[in-house]
Amino acid sequence: MKTKTLHQSVKLPASPHEVYEALMDSKKHSKFTGAEAKISPKIGGKFTAFDDWASGVNKELVPDKKIVQTWRGADWPKGHYSAVTFELKQVGKGTQLDFTQTDIPEELFDDVAQGWVDWYWDKMKVYFK
Repeated sequence: MKTKTLHQSVKLPASPHEVYEALMDSKKHSKFTGAEAKISPKIGGKFTAFDDWASGVNKELVPDKKIVQTWRGADWPKGHYSAVTFELKQVGKGTQLDFTQTDIPEELFDDVAQGWVDWYWDKMKVYFK
């Protein structure tokens, strides 16, 4: 299977701590996305998001700075996971979020890339206003 890597950056009007919490706290994640999320705050812990559509495992957690997870969508090829990395850096009064996702199935790349914008970055900008 051919795969691709996605890089996106977004500036959010919130502190790195607030962004980290929105991504890693089940209630806050559910609130900004509008869909149920269950997220373990521990390395090796599992998560689901978007009413169980996305799932994976926390691989590295550096509070307020970095999140690394395995990640897959329910419609992905069976057993195939990508790796996502969220890097957070204070910029002025906000946060620069640099995002990388590796091993995205090539045929799903455009939908995945647009999905992060529509379901995460745009919704987080509204959530933090």
